Amino acid sequence: MSSPPSRPAHPQLPPLQLPDDLKVEYANFVRIAHSPSDLVFDFAQVLPGANQAEVLARIVMSPLGAKLFYNALADNLARYESSFGAISIPTASPLADHLFRPPQPPQSPEDPSSPK
Repeated sequence: MSSPPSRPAHPQLPPLQLPDDLKVEYANFVRIAHSPSDLVFDFAQVLPGANQAEVLARIVMSPLGAKLFYNALADNLARYESSFGAISIPTASPLADHLFRPPQPPQSPEDPSSPK
């Protein structure tokens, strides 16, 4: 009696085809919203001192797809950190406050709240 053929640990995924005109974007901000059936990711770029973020792409995923993406992202971040070291996250203030502080208006000498 022969045993059934062994299955690979991960099913074969089809190769990705990248279009010649694919636009590559750098996003440093993402807003996440959800409904009972979808998760919506708005990837944006925020420049220091800017008062508005430009949304570069909106990705809509099913909850299952988002959970699988979450697991894949965690796995890839763990691999990254094992190769390049831990990624430290500032803890003194929220990350957005640490990275992007709005410009502060200059204080006039007559301003009673300005330090003396």
